[in-house]
Amino acid sequence: MRLLLSLQSPPGAVQEAVEVALDAGYQHVDCAYFYQNEAEIGAAFQKKFGEGRLKRDELYVVSKLWNSFHAPQDVKPAFLKSLMMLNLDYLDLYLMHSPMGFPGPQEVSSPTPCSKQDQSPTKSSSTSLFSWQTMEKLVDEGLVKSVGVSNFNVSQLERLLSVCRIKPAANQVELHPYLTQPQLVEYCKSKGIVLIAYSPFGCPNSPVPLLENPTVNEIAQKHGKTSAQVLIRFHIQRGIATIPKSITPARIVENAEVTGMASKPGALFRSWRMAEVLLSPEQGETINLERLKPFNVH
Repeated sequence: MRLLLSLQSPPGAVQEAVEVALDAGYQHVDCAYFYQNEAEIGAAFQKKFGEGRLKRDELYVVSKLWNSFHAPQDVKPAFLKSLMMLNLDYLDLYLMHSPMGFPGPQEVSSPTPCSKQDQSPTKSSSTSLFSWQTMEKLVDEGLVKSVGVSNFNVSQLERLLSVCRIKPAANQVELHPYLTQPQLVEYCKSKGIVLIAYSPFGCPNSPVPLLENPTVNEIAQKHGKTSAQVLIRFHIQRGIATIPKSITPARIVENAEVTGMASKPGALFRSWRMAEVLLSPEQGETINLERLKPFNVH
């Protein structure tokens, strides 16, 4: 399971949420410098390590290179700062947070969910390509096992793949039934790039929020599940990892309980207009659900 935590969470809430998630069996913790909570996450790790209830190799920890640090000389210091705050010796995955970097170091400010940042990007993506080469060196040095990207579209992935030495292992993007991105999904699958869905419950400013969507609610009632569980299952049936955001202990545990629903496309989402994007029946149930316990710390 994966976990995402909110940037705007009150002090102490993030550490508590991570501890609850780890106790519930979550294994993949999604972090980022931009979220400004990596120190709390690191404290939660150290507490669980100290209790002897968790080993480092049982975790899959992700962080991200923020846009202000795309200059090659800034990449490793930014990585090491995240590593230090997380109290770890290595990361499992390090993502480039965005394909476009900012002109120089800037203060991190709280974002509006599902909205673009208003800082101006660099004039071209060449800096990001140099950033990637520096990220590859982190793999060579044994500081991180894999590197990947976030918020990349097909053309940006093609450009990166044409010059990279180490292929991006993952691409983390916004995905949900209101934004299925079928072209990007198929492209990443064809290239062996794992897609990780953030905002799996949609944007809160949608005209009809996904968690309140009548079809989602109908499916949830039919299977005795919550709307959130149905939406998480939507991604699992597509073969996509998902990182639901929560700091509420009960919901963190609840979000992991996504088994027991029909796996055939059209059975679970029979009346859903996006049913055609779902995978074949066998792909729905053969996914290792234990490994897909995501805790997104966004």
